[in-house]
Amino acid sequence: MTKKLVIRGNHKLSGEVTVEGAKNSTVALIPAAILASEPVVLDGVPAIRDVDSLIEILNEMNVKTYFENSRLIIDPTEMESVPMPHGKINSLRASYYFMGALLSKFGEGVVGLPGGCDLGPRPIEQHIKGFEALGAEIANVQGAMHIKTPQEGLVGTTVYFDVVSVGATINVMLGAVKAKGRTILENVAREPEIIDVATLLNNMGAKIRGAGTNTIRIDGVDTLHGTNHTVIPDRIEAGTYLSIAAANGKDILVKNVIVEHIESLIAKFKEMGIPMEIGEDSIRIFQPTAPLKGVTIKAVPYPGFSTDLQQPITPLLLTAQSQSTINDTIYPKRINHIPELQRMNADIRVEGDLILINGGRQLQGAQVRATDLRAGACLVNAALMAEGTTEIYGVENILRGYSHIVEKLTALGADIEMVYLEEDEE
Repeated sequence: MTKKLVIRGNHKLSGEVTVEGAKNSTVALIPAAILASEPVVLDGVPAIRDVDSLIEILNEMNVKTYFENSRLIIDPTEMESVPMPHGKINSLRASYYFMGALLSKFGEGVVGLPGGCDLGPRPIEQHIKGFEALGAEIANVQGAMHIKTPQEGLVGTTVYFDVVSVGATINVMLGAVKAKGRTILENVAREPEIIDVATLLNNMGAKIRGAGTNTIRIDGVDTLHGTNHTVIPDRIEAGTYLSIAAANGKDILVKNVIVEHIESLIAKFKEMGIPMEIGEDSIRIFQPTAPLKGVTIKAVPYPGFSTDLQQPITPLLLTAQSQSTINDTIYPKRINHIPELQRMNADIRVEGDLILINGGRQLQGAQVRATDLRAGACLVNAALMAEGTTEIYGVENILRGYSHIVEKLTALGADIEMVYLEEDEE
């Protein structure tokens, strides 16, 4: 049964909120764990829909799992290589990490082409380029990728990525951990989630150096063993709640934050004039006492401003006195939230590759749809600011990446509820 969020806005929020483990790490750590010959324990796993989907995929491959209180135990000792179910794959972009994992573990696999949020083209050519460089044979058969290792196995090599890609960096890293000799990956992504995956693999016995820099070196090993690992905090969830706090808060403490992971966001907050107190692993946001200034945001690869935060921060920019602009160089088509914000009386438009945002208008409640995960976070933030009631449809997209969002916002004083829909309401 589908759901909608009903938010009665224009209440100032206060209190504290704790950030969960990183979604973008977890969806790669789970496929990485199947490379072990023993159980792997992941702590800090968020209770989100993407995790549920990955667990279902593991269970279909005869991997035993146990998930409770943010601890996920993955036991791949009796795992079987089977073609991956299309339904789960098509709803979950990160399922493509099973390509690298199955290649390493079994030397073969069949993986349906990935889905996820519709943000424009996200080709997997760089993944395939990396696998083929290691010696894998890949064929696209009726929309599924058939990957196979030659008889002599994968052999380490140098791979230069034509574009910086988080997905390709992690996937080829998974494919290379058991390849013979040394693999050098150049022009790789530097996101904290990549370091997190490399840390897990190294704790399992892999030999990976350079994660977090432009070049990763991997010396292949024969086997990987079980381990315990704690997922890093979710910098995108942290940035979302910080944006909500700055747009609609009196005094909100956001806990379990690695501050250096969101320095680009904090820099924009400072430019805008948002008062805050930065702790060792927390950030406290106070209600601004002076009008906020508009800013220019350019979404670029890490450590620059994250594409995943350009939508959640947009409602905050609508509170500034002067114009703001957003240029998303990663996903220029990430603009599905714009018409929804316009329904809520926002003065916002797209010109070429720029999103132009003019503040000063009071947002009004409306019926809107979350077409993707971060657009949903944007609309939640906007609804909290708006006068009247907002109904957000497409809630399943929000639940893909935000754990306990209703409970967390209710604890801050938001008037928010989840309503189950009859079929004719969807």
